[in-house]
Amino acid sequence: MAYLDGDAADGVARARPRSRFVWIAIAALAFAVGASAVAALMFRSGGGATLGGTTAATWVDRDGDGVLEHGPGEPLLERTELAPSARVRGVLAAFAQITDAHVLDEESPARVEMLDRVGGRFGSAFRPQEALTGQVLAAAVAALNRLELDGVVVTGDLVDNMQANEFDEALAILGGGRIDPGSGARRYEGVQAASVADPFYYRPDVDPPRRPGLLERAQLPFWAPGVRAPWYPVVGNHDLLVQGNVAPSAETRRVAVGSRKLVTLNEQALAAAAAGAVDARAAARLLAHGLPGRSMQVTPDRRRREFSAREAVERLRRAAGLGGGGGALLDYTFDLGRAVRAIVLDTTRRDAGAGGIVRPRQVAWLRRRLREAGGRWVVVFTHAPLASSEGGGAALAALDGSRRVVAAIAGHVHANSVQPRRSGGGGYWLISTASLVDFPQQARAFRLVRTDGGVALETWLVDHDDRTLARVSRELAFLDFQGGRPRGLAGARRDRNVRLFLATPRAVRR
Repeated sequence: MAYLDGDAADGVARARPRSRFVWIAIAALAFAVGASAVAALMFRSGGGATLGGTTAATWVDRDGDGVLEHGPGEPLLERTELAPSARVRGVLAAFAQITDAHVLDEESPARVEMLDRVGGRFGSAFRPQEALTGQVLAAAVAALNRLELDGVVVTGDLVDNMQANEFDEALAILGGGRIDPGSGARRYEGVQAASVADPFYYRPDVDPPRRPGLLERAQLPFWAPGVRAPWYPVVGNHDLLVQGNVAPSAETRRVAVGSRKLVTLNEQALAAAAAGAVDARAAARLLAHGLPGRSMQVTPDRRRREFSAREAVERLRRAAGLGGGGGALLDYTFDLGRAVRAIVLDTTRRDAGAGGIVRPRQVAWLRRRLREAGGRWVVVFTHAPLASSEGGGAALAALDGSRRVVAAIAGHVHANSVQPRRSGGGGYWLISTASLVDFPQQARAFRLVRTDGGVALETWLVDHDDRTLARVSRELAFLDFQGGRPRGLAGARRDRNVRLFLATPRAVRR
């Protein structure tokens, strides 16, 4: 149940009705208080440069009252598991990662917020801040635009439910300009309406922390700056599967563009979900005789049509300027400056299941791309981490054999993690980054630097711009009882702002 936590220091998940978080009304008074985010400046010319972002300041809850305030930053922590510390001599490449923005149409009939009460893998089916995902992505882009970057990689789940209008909004934000996030009617029509009596949904007009009119403001057009650096897509399960779990069908497509939205499930549907019966056939059976539960009337919108996986991949290719006709899988390479070759590996299933997969033919393709990198350093990007993906062991074995691999960087798990992987090639780093949809709602920046001993990868987190609605989203995400804070998605100190030294000196191609 993704409603708001009544005790910001309590990490024990348990059900709480709305009446139990009246205390948060006090916290609402502080929502309007807060300094502007510290400018995230980065200089390309040396080891002593100011990185900015969360190395300078970040958001903290000092006294555990559920209210965020600016606190001290976290300087880079040196990690020497793979190589000893060495002096930084210069910057070879700078880039950033945005992941799991989950830009969504919160009014869509195709959403299954009611599954949130089942818990487990459905625990993120509803979030109190989900009407603000577009504004958060725009604010993250604005923060990254302050950095001097060779590229920005979007590592999957750019959208939440593979709908055409979700892609329209997300790609328009990355491109920049006037963004219209509304769908259906101009008024809000969804489960967070004040008229919905289900206690599992946070209603900002009436529930604490009260934010009257928030849902209406969330539907209004806003301006996005667009990514100034070249950006590169990676596909995630939510980009290609309905709610990230099953391929679209005639039944799900009919629901998506229809006029009835489920609010609660009947006993049969709840039992099927609790048993883990989530696949295309199960969905077809449940939808064969109409919506399986109580529903509400919404304004239909043809723009909510569900994409096919091939359409989604093709649209991402064209939006990022990669050209069309690249095949069903989004596997490709690009360069970050002259010293770094980036390899994107598509780990997303096309039938059912949120877990990652690496096909045998992709491993052969990966080995060829590693050879072609020559003397460049190599960074690999995936949506699902290779270590937890089916077939990912073979991909990691291919990376183990290279002496030029710096890191394998992923999203999907919504958590910050930095782990060393030792190998015959000297070793590299496995990095995952928290999402923009759950707290702490941060992007990740990187610099590959030359050192006296070889190279090191510097990485630090970047808070999104302190815009009004994006800030409200961060506050609600912090209070979300099933969200990133109680689940520890921010990671430990060693998972956030770090300087990662690479094993053995190696000549850097200039």
